[in-house]
Amino acid sequence: MSFIDPTTGTAQMFQPEVVTFGETMGCMIPTSAKGIEYSPYMHLLFGGAESNVAIGLSRLGHRAGWFSLLGSDPIGRKIFKAVRGEGVDVSRVRWTTEANTGLMLREIVSGRTSVYYYRRLSAASLLQPADLDEEYIKQARILHVTGITPALSDSCRETAFAAMRMARRHGVKVCFDPNLRLKLWRLEEARNVLLAMAEEADYFLPGLDELKLLYETEDFDRILKRLNRLSAVSVIKGGDRESLLVEHGVVTSVPYFHVPEEKIVDPVGAGDGFCAGFISGLLKGYTHEEAVRLGNLVGSMVIQFEGDWEGAPTWDQVQAVLNNAKHIER
Repeated sequence: MSFIDPTTGTAQMFQPEVVTFGETMGCMIPTSAKGIEYSPYMHLLFGGAESNVAIGLSRLGHRAGWFSLLGSDPIGRKIFKAVRGEGVDVSRVRWTTEANTGLMLREIVSGRTSVYYYRRLSAASLLQPADLDEEYIKQARILHVTGITPALSDSCRETAFAAMRMARRHGVKVCFDPNLRLKLWRLEEARNVLLAMAEEADYFLPGLDELKLLYETEDFDRILKRLNRLSAVSVIKGGDRESLLVEHGVVTSVPYFHVPEEKIVDPVGAGDGFCAGFISGLLKGYTHEEAVRLGNLVGSMVIQFEGDWEGAPTWDQVQAVLNNAKHIER
């Protein structure tokens, strides 16, 4: 893939600053508040933690690459064209006729979100280390990995670890969001794998509830002691109106950007929005605290729209909020 350099007018190879990979699925959502069971119509959207982050980064002005294994079917083609249309490099996406693209159904009933997966033996579950392009990964500044990928299959687990090892071999920073999904695997199995992945990361971005499960304790001091054993800079999401930056034994509180309850449309995707904002801050040379603040802001903007990634803001929109600018129709 190439792009036109606006300063020279010449074609340049697209070299992503951030590379990520993982399953993206079609997503069916009822068109009404009746829920899946009683709604006669459904929207076909799509979502996946890693592609959500890639799209978020692209909208924030960064070069992002995402790849996966997609089924040669209408949903797979829709995902491919839409992600590419957001300016994300999809040149390493592969196709298969051996399995279909995964699907999920999602509903919000009485304020509670429920998700139903149809992803067992999906196309993405066939990913294996041979699908990785080491040259592609090594030219990036950051590799973003989530804990969803290793939950899909043994080969996906091997692929996730292989990608992290490739990145570290070439000095590429590894950002890891555990994204614990207990519908995909047992907690005991997940705990062993995700904690091993955290050991390989430069940036570890868990939720507080995830940490309680992974470290088998409700004691926050014990959780901090475990985090401080890691070489990674950690950011705890989902605190009491704050994210917590844990670095060199120091804990820094970074307050959320308040969103009135009546403006919260869809909480799904908030964590991916945070990751995109945080990584954007790192790429821009922000301090870790400033990067967390940017992550908080992007996450707060994402939840004000329906869909996993549709509400991801552009950099101009982020600056407008930071500068308290008002939008004026002319």
